[in-house]
Amino acid sequence: MEDKKTKVRITLFFILVGISTMFAAVVTDHWAVLSPRVEQLNTTCQAAHFGLWRLCLKSIYIQEPDPKGKGCGPISLPGEQNCSYFKHFTSGEDAKMFQVKTQKEYNISAAAIAIISVGFMILGTICTLVSFKKSLDYLLKPAGMFFTFAGLCIIISVEVIRQSVKRMIDSDETVWIEYYYSWSFACACAAFILLFLSGIALLLISMPQMPQNPWETCMDAEPETQE
Repeated sequence: MEDKKTKVRITLFFILVGISTMFAAVVTDHWAVLSPRVEQLNTTCQAAHFGLWRLCLKSIYIQEPDPKGKGCGPISLPGEQNCSYFKHFTSGEDAKMFQVKTQKEYNISAAAIAIISVGFMILGTICTLVSFKKSLDYLLKPAGMFFTFAGLCIIISVEVIRQSVKRMIDSDETVWIEYYYSWSFACACAAFILLFLSGIALLLISMPQMPQNPWETCMDAEPETQE
């Protein structure tokens, strides 16, 4: 029993790390960085970075070309920044800002799936903590399922954002020609790995222990009574 609790505690540690990285990904706006073509130096260009809730446009003065070939940037250069929250349930501004009408739909989907993932994480955490009480270890099984579902929702949200960026870059309606995924995107991917694997681990821990000796089952069986 103590060995089982130790395994749960170790798994819970990785779960907490996964939850932390997931919340970092959800609340920050560095999932992707977009950049237009830089035609000439000693001029100002406008790069963008965005997350699930907000788009930031940054005016950067370019004196020399980006050695990494990312067009306008890098985004870490100083410049005037203007951030605007997406109005997910209104129309107009977001599509105009991105210059792609379908961009808003992608972000609504990714944000909604991320919220569902957060809900699964909360339920999984509650079940895991309550399972430490005596005779409530059966809650580890639903906890493992909740964390597995949370990981799957995260990776779906990541894929939606990836498709969103790809559509913007491929569209002739946008000025963006260069892009790369930033640290918020990496946090979401790390959260998927940690939560999904931890969920599987909890499911395995909650399974009944197999007998080490195949004769144990026979020996533990009650003898049949003869009339």
